[in-house]
Parts: sequence; C-alpha cells; structure tokens
Amino acid sequence: MSSITEFLMGRSSEPRLEAPAPPRAVVDLAFKCAARAPDHALLRPWRYLVIEGDALVKLGHLFADTCPENATEQDQERARKAPLRAPMVIVGIASPKPHTKVPDIEQVMSAAAGMSFLSLALADAGYGVMWRTGAVAYHPLVLEGLGLLEGESVVGFLYTGTVSSEKPAVPRPPCSEYVKEWTGPGQFRTWAV
Repeated sequence: MSSITEFLMGRSSEPRLEAPAPPRAVVDLAFKCAARAPDHALLRPWRYLVIEGDALVKLGHLFADTCPENATEQDQERARKAPLRAPMVIVGIASPKPHTKVPDIEQVMSAAAGMSFLSLALADAGYGVMWRTGAVAYHPLVLEGLGLLEGESVVGFLYTGTVSSEKPAVPRPPCSEYVKEWTGPGQFRTWAV
C-alpha cells in the first residue's frame, strides 16, 4: 500500500477543533493542492473565503438570521455559535463559467473535488478538518452575506484547526455494500474481491 492510500485509509472528519488554526503558509499550500482538482477546460470554477477571528462571530450572526421566526432562543444561539467550533472556516464556492462543452454540474463537481483536496492537504499538514453544509449553505441570506454572485453556490464550510480530542474510529462498510459490477443494461453482479 502506498503512503497516499495509507493516509486516505486513516482519514476522518474531526469535529473537535481548537486554536491554533493552520498558518497561512500551510493554507496557501492547501489551496495550491485544491487547484489540482480535475477541471475540464481549465475553467477554475471555484473560489474560497477564509474566515477567522471576529469574522467567525459575524458568520454566526448570519447563520442565526436564517432561523425561522418561531425558532427558540436556544436554536438561535446554536446557530450563532456554529462557526466558533473551529478557529478557521474556509467557504468553498462553486463559480461556474459559461462554456459550451462543460455543463455547470461538472464545474460544481470540480469545486467539490477541490474542497476534498483542500481538506486532505490540511489533514496531511497535521490539522483537523470537518466539511459541513446544512441548510445555511443554501440559504439566500447566507449566500448574499458571503457575497455570492448569481449562479454561484456554497459547496461547503470547511472547519479547520488543531484536533482537541480524538474521536472513536468510525466503522466502514465493506465495499460489497455500495459497489456492484455492471455487466450490461440493467444487469449487475455483486462486487467481490
């Protein structure tokens, strides 16, 4: 097994994060890794926002503004505190470009692949990462507050920082539960090693 495969087999989302956040040089290198994502026609259909410090509090207020009118104060407080679960939040934004041969969905998938590469690079540098979405990722108030343009979408909020405590290993299902061998139209066979 290569070192890359071993690294991927040990990768996990880390919900318990604290300061320090990755330094700028580490984040910059991670962004360079993200730019290596598959990108049909080299459109670079993504962009990122880095949120730290007082801006995390402002993001929390933006999240709280999305709560319905009948939300409890506890729900609003939970929304306000959500971005404070890490010292840095990186917002991945899909920013499709008009192209006759590359549909928007392929460009969104490219942006998501970039987020994955970004998270792997940060984890490889020794930092914890947690990719989050939820209703706030699609709410018009959040999109407007983050300055998204028409046609752009949030592919995720990547929370990152130093892992504060290890979590138990997550059991992984065998490949046979989610992989089938396609043998022809409408014909499948169980995947077996």
